[in-house]
Amino acid sequence: MSDKIDVLIYGPLKPLVEKGLSAQFSTYSCRGVADVEALPADVAARIRGLAVTGLVQANAAMLARFPRLEMVASFGVGYDHVDVNYAREHNIIVTNTPDVLTEEVADTALGLLIATLREFIPAERYVREGKWPGGNFRLSPHSLRDRTVGIVGMGRIGQAIARRVEASAVPVVYHSRRPVEGLKYKHYPNLIEMAKDVDTLILITPGGPSTAKMINADVLKALGRRGVVINVARGSVVDEEALIAALKDGTIAAAGLDVFASEPNVPKALIEMDNVVLLPHIASASVTTRDAMDQLVVDNLKNWFSGKPPITPVPETPFKGR
Repeated sequence: MSDKIDVLIYGPLKPLVEKGLSAQFSTYSCRGVADVEALPADVAARIRGLAVTGLVQANAAMLARFPRLEMVASFGVGYDHVDVNYAREHNIIVTNTPDVLTEEVADTALGLLIATLREFIPAERYVREGKWPGGNFRLSPHSLRDRTVGIVGMGRIGQAIARRVEASAVPVVYHSRRPVEGLKYKHYPNLIEMAKDVDTLILITPGGPSTAKMINADVLKALGRRGVVINVARGSVVDEEALIAALKDGTIAAAGLDVFASEPNVPKALIEMDNVVLLPHIASASVTTRDAMDQLVVDNLKNWFSGKPPITPVPETPFKGR
């Protein structure tokens, strides 16, 4: 039997994670829940670290299979797929991968906003289909000019988005549970009131029960007929049926979506709409950024099992010493 600490890699294959961990740990791989359930009991009993490499469910029942578990190192800034309440109650540290993806996601948010407003995707298709010689592409009915952007969520990424929007000479306000100290942007404690005062919402709030379907029919109605919704947060943040209805009946003008309620399954109604830009959850999906995220998963586990503090523990499971 090896003297190495046993670590389970759970989720999509990530060579950098597997290579980074295999030198120091005895590693096992499970792609999904069925693989976890098939893991021999003696192996599960030895697992002390868990690298969660994607949006796979690490709920209480799953985590309970590992009685010696000390750390869950989750890939991504969002970690609503990990049961942090169970982890806290069982003295398990949960880490995520913030900061290294902040600028990439902010870039995507601004790009998605401009592409949605200026109809860049249909315009590009117009050229490829050979239609330009027959006449110019239509004037886009929307523009970034004469808009006010309301950001829902003002953490690291929200602030990076705000910097970009402000640099585009567009006013920024925001909604969050509490005002962020030191920010000059106007804070709205009430989301409906902010929606009434803006015409563009950019969503970058965490997922989970507390934000589920927070962008509902009432918010969309308050946003109004010029309204545009950009979602680079979680699909769960938006009431998808209400959004589809609002886009169909003109309650709002358009949407740009990188995330969906049941991804990778996207509602047919959204796919068929011309006033929606759809991306396959790629906000942080550059080689450079994803490599940095992978490495942070590895480094959190290496730090912990070398007797050092975790690098990026989540607030629900703060490091309190050993």
